[in-house]
Amino acid sequence: MFNKNRRFKTILSLLVAVMMIAGLFAITGCQEEEEETPYIAVVSKGFQHQFWQVVKDGADAAAEEFGVEITFEGPASESEIQAQVQMLDSALARNPSAIALAALSTESVIDQLNSAMSNNIPVIGFDSGVPEAPEGSVHANASTDNTAAGALAAENMYPAIEDRLGNGSRIAVISQDATSESVTNRTYGFINEMIDLLEADGYETIAVVGHDRYSNNVDADGADIVIDVGISATTGATDIATTVSSLLGQDNVIAIYGSNEAAANGILQASNEGSDLTANNIVAVGFDAGERQKAAVRAGHFLGSITQDPYNIGYKAVELAYRAFQGESVSDVDTGAKFYTSENMDDDDIKDLVYD
Repeated sequence: MFNKNRRFKTILSLLVAVMMIAGLFAITGCQEEEEETPYIAVVSKGFQHQFWQVVKDGADAAAEEFGVEITFEGPASESEIQAQVQMLDSALARNPSAIALAALSTESVIDQLNSAMSNNIPVIGFDSGVPEAPEGSVHANASTDNTAAGALAAENMYPAIEDRLGNGSRIAVISQDATSESVTNRTYGFINEMIDLLEADGYETIAVVGHDRYSNNVDADGADIVIDVGISATTGATDIATTVSSLLGQDNVIAIYGSNEAAANGILQASNEGSDLTANNIVAVGFDAGERQKAAVRAGHFLGSITQDPYNIGYKAVELAYRAFQGESVSDVDTGAKFYTSENMDDDDIKDLVYD
């Protein structure tokens, strides 16, 4: 009887010990699982425009889909380069699994990119990406093909102005800066496509003026067509609108193109929300969306605008960052662009891309 009781107690003790060990393993496993949740830092160019808020929505959706933690930050203004650098420094201090970055200035984040590379932290560019980054520091980009998107704006504007061209007709272009890769590529794309269309129609003398970056060194005096590029002093709304007013104040302006939401809003601010454009028979094409620009398109003050897919930009940025963290090979993704008008902006393939 004594031996049986002792055996029973021994077996019971072993069972309790096994259960305790199993419990410890379960607790440890849960802790490890929590500790191993990948963290991805998403650092954007800003957060003041509705575009970035939709990018964040896409990033949040991807974070939930792939089971990662993210932070989404951007400076108050797209001219606040140092503020973005500090956000990137803070993100690196958390030793993230990966970083998604839309750099305001690649030159200003070279040290951070090198630090990420030396610590095996993959970086994914999004929107304008990280142009001319150190080799190997950026694994892939999730972005609109901005050159093609700018060309798409010119392609859709051209038929609306074709009958009024010649004799020094002036096509205005407003860009908020001359440094951001996305803005400059949209500007180059528009200008180069417009020149190709004009030359195909037999115009021989086309002058690109207004800013040294885009100038083709052709004298505007006596030119068949003048493409006048305005760059605002800062990215602030007032400065952009002031530059637009100067562009529209030139003689023979028949059209204007704004290369992002801020530029399009500057056109609206300088033209009584577009009513002056209509009154003066000036064809306007914008870029991105937002309530003001959508209202101008619906009212016919804008011929139309280019929409990116900001939701997909945010989603793909986080997806690529996660896959790079997992050691997968990743490559650039073109997140797409379309031209929307009052006639198609409620179509199924457009309406979800035209954010408020």
